[in-house]
Amino acid sequence: QVQLVESGGGLVQPGGSLRLSCAASGSIFSITAMGWYRQAPGKRRELVAHITSAGSTKFADSVKGRFTISRDNAKNTVYLQMNTLSPEDTAAYYCKADRIYTTGRVIAELWGQGTQVTVSS
Repeated sequence: QVQLVESGGGLVQPGGSLRLSCAASGSIFSITAMGWYRQAPGKRRELVAHITSAGSTKFADSVKGRFTISRDNAKNTVYLQMNTLSPEDTAAYYCKADRIYTTGRVIAELWGQGTQVTVSS
């Protein structure tokens, strides 16, 4: 059974930093792309950052220059380094993996359960 587990969320003061991790577990050969989404109360879930297996990245305009996404393909883990956080970054952050190649099948899309990030003084 393949699962995504996020970690690293918590409470941080404005201007602070957090690093989120998302590890995919199970019998996995490869993952084509991984990304981070977030959803604040009353708002639609939005893409924060995305990275392919080749290392190509893209970011939401609201986080460019502040957030960095990276991945360790050998460990099937993706990271989101969040700097200069503001209250507007407060949301539940979700990890997503696309096209997970496992023994016997390909999983088109898989979401983690989410980790809460709260930016407040």
